[in-house]
Amino acid sequence: MQQKNSIRFRIVDFLLILMMIIPVTVLIVVKLLTNVPAEGISVTGAKIYFEISMPFQNLLITESQINSWMVMISITGLCLYLTHGIGVKVKNRRQHLAEWIVEKTDNLVKGNMGEYFMAFSPFIGAILGLSAFSSLICLFGLYSPTSDINVVGGWAILTFILITYYKSKCGPWVYIKSFGDPVTLLAPLNIISEVATPISMAFRHYGNVLSGSVISVLLAAGLQGLSSMVLGWLPGVLGDIPFLQIGIPAVLSIYFDVFSGCLQAFIFAMLTMLYVSGAFPMEEYFKRKKKKQTKAMSN
Repeated sequence: MQQKNSIRFRIVDFLLILMMIIPVTVLIVVKLLTNVPAEGISVTGAKIYFEISMPFQNLLITESQINSWMVMISITGLCLYLTHGIGVKVKNRRQHLAEWIVEKTDNLVKGNMGEYFMAFSPFIGAILGLSAFSSLICLFGLYSPTSDINVVGGWAILTFILITYYKSKCGPWVYIKSFGDPVTLLAPLNIISEVATPISMAFRHYGNVLSGSVISVLLAAGLQGLSSMVLGWLPGVLGDIPFLQIGIPAVLSIYFDVFSGCLQAFIFAMLTMLYVSGAFPMEEYFKRKKKKQTKAMSN
C-alpha cells in the first residue's frame, strides 16, 4: 500500500512539474513559429494573434495576454508542487520552502499594513509572484507581459479599486470629505492625486521593465557592430562571429532582467500595501463600529 501511494505521489509530482514546464515550452515553440526575422534593431510591442468580434470594439488577443495566462498556469503548478503532500509531521525541503514563502509574505504584510490586513497576504504574494515571473520569462526570449502598459495598468486599476473601497469603509461622506484635508482649497489637487495613483504605479512598473529590454537590445546591437569593427580582420568565419556579444549581454541581463524585474515586483507590491493601508481611516472606522454596537445593545 505504501509503495502504491509512493508511486501515485511521484506520478502527481511529475504531472505538476509538467504543469510548470509545458506552458513555457509552448510559448517558446509559438515564438519560434510566429517570429519574423527583422534586419537591424527591432523593438516592437506584443504581437496580436487574433481578434474576437465584440459589439463596441473588437477584443484583441495579444502575446502579453497569452504569456500572462501561461505564467499563471506555471505559478499554479509551482504552488501545487510545493504544497503536495504537505502535513503537520511530514517535513521535506519543498514544505520548508513553502512555509518560508508564507512566513516571509505574512511578515511583509504585517510590517507594512498591520494586523487588520493580514488577509491580504495571498493577494500580495500573488502580485509578487506574477510580476516577477512575468518579467523573468524574457530570459527565455519571450515577450514580458510587464512590458505591456495594458497588463500593468490592469493591476494598478485593481489596486485603485481596493484603495477606494477602504477609503469608503466609513461611508461616502467621509470619503468625499477626505479630499478637503487639510484645507478645502486643496480639494482639486487631492482629486488629481487620487486619479494619478494608478497611472503612476502602472507607468513606473511598465517604464522600468520596458527600458531595461530596450537598453539590452541596443547594447547587444552595439556589441555586434563593435565586434565586427574590432575583430572583423580575423580570417574566414571567425571574422563574422560577434565575439563581444558572448557573455557580456548575459552579465547585463542579470541587472536589467533579473534584478530590475524582481525589484519592480517588490516595489509594486510595497506601493499596493502602503496605498491600501494608508487609505483606510482605521480610527474613524472602529469608532463608528463601536458606536453602532453600543446603539444596537441599548436597543
